This record gives sequence, C-alpha cells and structure tokens, in this order.
Amino acid sequence: MKTATIPSIRVEPDLREQLEQVLREGESLSAFVEASVRENVKRRVDQAAFIQRGISSLEAARRSGEYVSAEAVVRSLEDRLSAARAGKRRKSSSVRG
Repeated sequence: MKTATIPSIRVEPDLREQLEQVLREGESLSAFVEASVRENVKRRVDQAAFIQRGISSLEAARRSGEYVSAEAVVRSLEDRLSAARAGKRRKSSSVRG
C-alpha cells in the first residue's frame, strides 16, 4: 500500500522546544507526531462508538419503557469499586504476609 503524508504544521518555537525535550531516546519528531495522530484517531473512534452505544441504549429504553435510575447505577458502581478495593487490599496483604 502506498503511504500518504500528513500536512506539515507551523507551531510556536516554544512548543517545538517542549516537544523536542520530551522525545524518547531514538524517537524522531515524525514518529512522535505519527503516534500522537494515531492515538487521537483511536480516541475519537472510541468516543464515537461510546456515544453510539449510549444513543442505542437510550432508544432501547424508550422502546421498552424500562429505565434504570441514576441512583441505582451509581450504587452499583460504588459496590463494584468497593469490591475491587477490598480485593486489592486482600491481595497486597497476602503478598506482605
């Protein structure tokens, strides 16, 4: 497959200097820019999919008339978080003991 280029952009000298300071050993400016673009594309695709799932869920709830209250969702999430924290405490205490 033939490659394509991304248009070059002008940035303030301070930003360019900051960018060069955060490059890892052996990493090129082009590699950093490509990785950044890939990460942003993935984030936007994931975000769009998340929003679509939410819209689909809302439509399904409207069709069925069955909704879950915000309080019930928050309570469920708090329970899951508590269980995860308890599991983490048990795991770390067994490693120390």
